[in-house]
Amino acid sequence: MQFVIFGAGAVGGAVGARLHQAGCDVTLIARGPHFEAIKREGLRFETPVERVVLELPVVNDPAAVSWREGHVVLLVVKSQDTASALASLRAAAPPSLPIVCLQNGVENERLALRMFGTVYGAVVMVPAAHLEPGVVQAYGAALTGIIDVGRYPSGSDERGQAIAGALAGAGFSSSARPDVMRLKYAKLLLNLGNAVHALCVPGPRSEALVALARDEGRAVLLAAGIAFVAEEVENVRSRWERMQVREIDGERAGSSTWQSLARGTRAIETDYLNGEISLLGRLHEVPTPVNDTLCQLADRLARERAAPGQLSPEDVFAQLSSRHTDSTGGGRDAATVPG
Repeated sequence: MQFVIFGAGAVGGAVGARLHQAGCDVTLIARGPHFEAIKREGLRFETPVERVVLELPVVNDPAAVSWREGHVVLLVVKSQDTASALASLRAAAPPSLPIVCLQNGVENERLALRMFGTVYGAVVMVPAAHLEPGVVQAYGAALTGIIDVGRYPSGSDERGQAIAGALAGAGFSSSARPDVMRLKYAKLLLNLGNAVHALCVPGPRSEALVALARDEGRAVLLAAGIAFVAEEVENVRSRWERMQVREIDGERAGSSTWQSLARGTRAIETDYLNGEISLLGRLHEVPTPVNDTLCQLADRLARERAAPGQLSPEDVFAQLSSRHTDSTGGGRDAATVPG
C-alpha cells in the first residue's frame, strides 16, 4: 500500500510521520504555509522523547499525485473541509480509490461514499498538535495513538486489516473492527466537550456544560436508535495511560477545536460534532438547547478569530436562559435549563 495523507495537520502529520518512519510509502497533501514549510525544510516532528525532521514527499493538490493501484487515502481534514477535499480527489483520482476517514464526527464517511465506492471509518485518539507551519507534535511517549478501522457502514475486509496492521507497526494501537461506527458515535459523545473547552475558561461550571451536552447527545442517540456504548472508547484515562501522554517543553495544546481557534482559521468543526446532535434532535423531536447554543457561539468566535477561552460558563448559561425565555408554546428550545 502507498498512503496519501490528505490533511497533514496534527493527526495527519503524526500518522504520516510514524508511517514514514516505519518504512511505508507516504505522501502528504498540505496547504498554504504548512505545505511551503514542509516542502522547504521537511516536517518537524516532536514527541516527549524525540525531535526529528522528516523529508516526506508533499504536494498541495491531489492532481499532483501520480495515482496508481495500491494507493490508499487517509482523509484527515476537518469535517467542514471534507466535501471540498473529496471533490478535489474525485477530479484527480480513480473512483476505486479507498478512502479512510481518520476524522471526528460521523458525517465524513457518508460524504465519501457519495463519490467513492470503498470507504472505511476510523475512530481516532491521537493527542497531537499543529500550531506552527511545518511542525507537528504528538504527546504519546509510548504509543502515538489508538486508531481502529472498519468498513463503512459496517464489516471488515483484508484491506482494512492491512491498514490496521500498518498502523500497528508504526507506533499505534490499531485493529480492524466490523462495528467501527458504534465506536465513532461513542467518540462523538466525548467530542461534545470540545466546544466547551475551546470557548470557556476551565472549571467546574465548564464541566457542568460538558455533562449537559453529553446528556443531550445520549438522549438523541437513544431516540434515533443508534448504538453508541463502547467502554473501550469512553475510558479516556486508561487510553491516555497506555499512550503515556506527556507534555512537550512543559506544554500540551488543547483539542482540535481549541487549536482551530488558536490558529485563527475562521472555521471550526463544531457543526459536525455538537451540530450532529442538533440535527438528530430536530429529526427526532428531542430538544438540544445546549448543543445548539454551543454551535452558535463557536461559529461566532471562529468568524471573529477570537482566541480560546474568551467566554465564561456563565456567558453560555445566559445564552441558554435567553433561549428558554424567548421560546414559546413548548418549542424545542423550551427545555429546562439548569442554572
